[in-house]
Parts: sequence; C-alpha cells; structure tokens
Amino acid sequence: MKRGLFITFEGIEGCGKTTQAKLLYEHLLKEGYRVILTEEPGGTEIGIKIRKILLNKGHDSMHPLTELFLYNASRLQHVMEKIRPLLNKQYIIISDRFMDSTFAYQGYGRGIDINLIKCLDEISRQGLRPDITFLLDIEPELGLKRHSSRELDRLEKESIEFHRAVRDGYLEIARAEPERFIIIPAIRSIEEIHDMIMEKLRALICHSGTL
Repeated sequence: MKRGLFITFEGIEGCGKTTQAKLLYEHLLKEGYRVILTEEPGGTEIGIKIRKILLNKGHDSMHPLTELFLYNASRLQHVMEKIRPLLNKQYIIISDRFMDSTFAYQGYGRGIDINLIKCLDEISRQGLRPDITFLLDIEPELGLKRHSSRELDRLEKESIEFHRAVRDGYLEIARAEPERFIIIPAIRSIEEIHDMIMEKLRALICHSGTL
C-alpha cells in the first residue's frame, strides 16, 4: 500500500521554519491535499506536556540526558499516535522539527555522544524517516536577533557558541544526506523561500509519484 509523504522543517532559532511549514500546509490544503501540520516536541497531548517541560525557562537545572530522553519520549508518542497512522492513510505530514533537531541540539550543541543519540533515535522513530527535509540556514546572530523582541524560552537563551555549534551540526548532517536535505538560505524573503520550497517539492512529487 502506498503511504503519504513525510516532510520536515529544520533549522536554528529564528530561521523561519515555523512560518514556512505553515505556508506549505496552507498551500497544499488549498490544492486539495489531505495534509497535517504538526511539531516537535509536541504533536500529541502527551507531547505537548513534554514540550512545556522542555522549553520552560525556569528549568535551567535540567540535565542534558534528561533533555535527550524527553525529546525522544515525545517523538515516540508522536510517531506511534499520529505520524505513522496518518501516513498509512496517505496524508501529507509536515512536521516543524523531527529527529535531526535532536542530533543538532543535543549532539552537536550539548556534546552528548552521537552513538547514544543514534540508539535512542532508532527506538523513538520506529524505522520512520522523512522523505524530504528543508533546512533553513541562517547565521545564529541574525536568527536570534529576530527573536529579540519577545521572551526567550530555555533553549533560545543558550549562548551564541551553543547556537553556532547547532548550526554547524545541521550543516554536517545535511551534507551526509544530500538526497534527503534541501538547504535554503533563510536570509531571503518569506515569499522567495516559499517559492523555492514549492519548486523542490513539486519535483519530488513528480519524480516519486508519491501522491
């Protein structure tokens, strides 16, 4: 049985991925596709509760491994309760963050052993991988500046060195999987970025016959 299409958006803080994920969702919805927009951490009732714990700015004492386990717990629930069942019903799933965020933030940013992350990742994903991942790339200084007008969450408050390490991690991950990743300069206008995403996505759909 043919399944749906799984699309993820990745990037550091302030890259605009949430805006682009929503624009893509609205565009596909207007075109008549069965499409769901979701996010990580979150996506389910349990995941939303985990998200509140993870991003609470008062939880500065959270151990990096606790953080890692919570992200993976949210992902497992997300995959089993929402993503996989809807893919099997041939929905398009658009997720604001997925597994690559954990490797970038907890691996490259926190310095947790990549092999440990891989072991937990295999459990939490249950063999599921995105069909295409859009990485919106931007300098950390510019990305954080975009968020300077609002109250920052626990991860956004991290040092600039942390965010640079996360960005470097994303780029390394993307270079290792060029067949899945599309890197897009996030300094372009919202409209330009959306047009680039639609162009790449149409090419994927035509080539794969997924939809």
